[in-house]
Amino acid sequence: MKQEFLDNISEHQKIIHKVCSVYCADKECREDLFQEILVQLWRAYPSFKGEAKFSTWMYRVAFNTAITYFKKEKRNVSTQSIESEMFYISDEGKDEEFEERIEFLHRAISTLSSIEKSIILLFLEEKKYDEISEIMGITQNNVRVKISRIKDKLKKIMNPS
Repeated sequence: MKQEFLDNISEHQKIIHKVCSVYCADKECREDLFQEILVQLWRAYPSFKGEAKFSTWMYRVAFNTAITYFKKEKRNVSTQSIESEMFYISDEGKDEEFEERIEFLHRAISTLSSIEKSIILLFLEEKKYDEISEIMGITQNNVRVKISRIKDKLKKIMNPS
């Protein structure tokens, strides 16, 4: 069972990274959330019956863990000092305009609710409505409505005129 779990995680670990990047702005937060998701996946793995695809089940556990993780974090406010050292990182070959647009989109997405973040991530991953429905535990019609509303919300955030 352990090796099967590790093989599945290895094959689908990009899912965890994507969920972490949507819910966390900094590297330390992403690493902590990644570990928490892995722990929850391992705990829940014995209950995985294979009725859904592993990736679908994994998304569901990852999203639920992220949402729960941040509900706990809101209760435990922590501070961190900023290092005064600056590091030089080469930006050769970087498309500044593209990077700025992606950052702008991420900031807009960060203003959404936890559920909206999950749905838009799946939509941006080009998941079909039936798969989003299965992962999120809502009807396909509800998925369509929520995606439409999220798009409208993002347009207002990104083009406030």
